[in-house]
Amino acid sequence: MAALGKPPIWPYTADPTKREAPMSGKPASPGKPVSKAKAPALLSLTVNGAPRHAAAADGDMPLVFWLRDELGLTGTHLGCGKGECGSCTVLIDGEPARSCQTTLAAAAGKAVTTIEGLGTPQAPHPLQAAFIAEQTAQCGWCTAGMVVEGAALLARNAQPGRDEAKAALEGHLCRCGSHHRVLRAVLRAGGREPS
Repeated sequence: MAALGKPPIWPYTADPTKREAPMSGKPASPGKPVSKAKAPALLSLTVNGAPRHAAAADGDMPLVFWLRDELGLTGTHLGCGKGECGSCTVLIDGEPARSCQTTLAAAAGKAVTTIEGLGTPQAPHPLQAAFIAEQTAQCGWCTAGMVVEGAALLARNAQPGRDEAKAALEGHLCRCGSHHRVLRAVLRAGGREPS
């Protein structure tokens, strides 16, 4: 049986001396010098509005690990590691992306927004407030990814209908079965009466 989705881009090791080099599929020609473009020493990106930098040697690190381990932004969760469950969803230049399938190098030069960047406990994003009002979270593992995806939907359409909300969130898995409450929260945040 074929595996669903993409294979994980990890296991990843923080020790650059133990990483395997990416395969180009073509063997090197003997006797021909291989030219290597000099990689920048740092990768730069913006995370939750603040400029951040990472060593270029960490470019193949999945973004979720860098956010959690290097920046301490642990609201973004690692679920399946294959981009299928949605718990690791972040916004990259305003678009939802699975951070387990996005390398740090792919995010370089872009703006990344995590659940921590949407709001604060004192001033939550309207969707965060609606998630609380609808009591959507049970175990909470999937919640951050759903809030981030829902926030992207609300940025595109401030008053989405139920079908549009369902379509936007269909790639998110919730083992606790709180999907109906999540949909009510998105509708509430959009100013529609949840049904």
